[in-house]
Amino acid sequence: MKMNMKLPQRIVSVILLGVSHSAFCADAWPSRSIRFIVPYPPGGPTDLMARSMSGRLTEALGQAVVVDNRAGAGGNVGAEVAAKSPADGYTLLMGAISTHSINASLYRKLPFDPVKDFVPITQASIIPLVINAHPSLPVLTVKDLIALAKKNPGQLSYGSSGNGGGTHLAGELFKTMTGTDLQHVPYKGLNPATIDVMGGNIPLVFNDLTTAIQPYKAGRVKILGVSTARRVQQIPEVATIAESVPGYEAHTWFGVLAPTGTPQIIVDRLSRESMKILQSDEIKKRFAEVGAEPVGGTPQQFAAFMAAETSKWAKVIKASGARVD
Repeated sequence: MKMNMKLPQRIVSVILLGVSHSAFCADAWPSRSIRFIVPYPPGGPTDLMARSMSGRLTEALGQAVVVDNRAGAGGNVGAEVAAKSPADGYTLLMGAISTHSINASLYRKLPFDPVKDFVPITQASIIPLVINAHPSLPVLTVKDLIALAKKNPGQLSYGSSGNGGGTHLAGELFKTMTGTDLQHVPYKGLNPATIDVMGGNIPLVFNDLTTAIQPYKAGRVKILGVSTARRVQQIPEVATIAESVPGYEAHTWFGVLAPTGTPQIIVDRLSRESMKILQSDEIKKRFAEVGAEPVGGTPQQFAAFMAAETSKWAKVIKASGARVD
């Protein structure tokens, strides 16, 4: 009888020892450098934002936060590396709309689960999208574009960053919500698509503000509307698409995540530090250089946002028939 009484006590002791060890490890974190995976090439907006945040995180945490670029397959390569890394607080991922909302419906099979394999830290930013038009196109507003497209069904084309990319899907959402028939022309990136609009080879491109702002300021393209719910600070004179198409909203977004199983005490600290950083004037200025707006928010808010985005774009992808194998 006494032996039976001792067995639960031993189990409890082992459990308490494990909890104490986990708490000790979390309290000692970080004791070495942290890898911040960016699933896109160096030099782009995602890379700049991650490097801006990594410098401030290094100061806040007392250990180096080092950016590691792992590009390929629409962000899937870097996301897989992060998902399969130890959940010890020493690996972070700058996830994006592609890796954590679009790709789940766009690819037949992913080498990671965007929900099960990651724990959200905070939403880093959004980058507004815009509709660019060649200066010769006889439209000045989104309403003008809709009228022209309906008058000439199937005759207007729009460029995007590529099949299944965020700008392609923004165009498909526009078509669905306006009942217009625009022909999609996929490019390998937004730079060549923008060049073709400037050259008059295509009349329209669904673009991101990062790529569109300089040609617009130089008068080489028009911006008919911005995709966010409110007008953007960089071009306040341009109306939102939603002012003509109520409920329309689309943008590129980014957020910090960690592998599932990362201790909650570490997740909470990373979230607090990241939100402080995103509220700083320095980060607002750095993000504005690439047309991005800092967001922030709790892990729970970020998780809810990603779930809503995944559902929204799954419907658009299904309707458009977009697929990447």
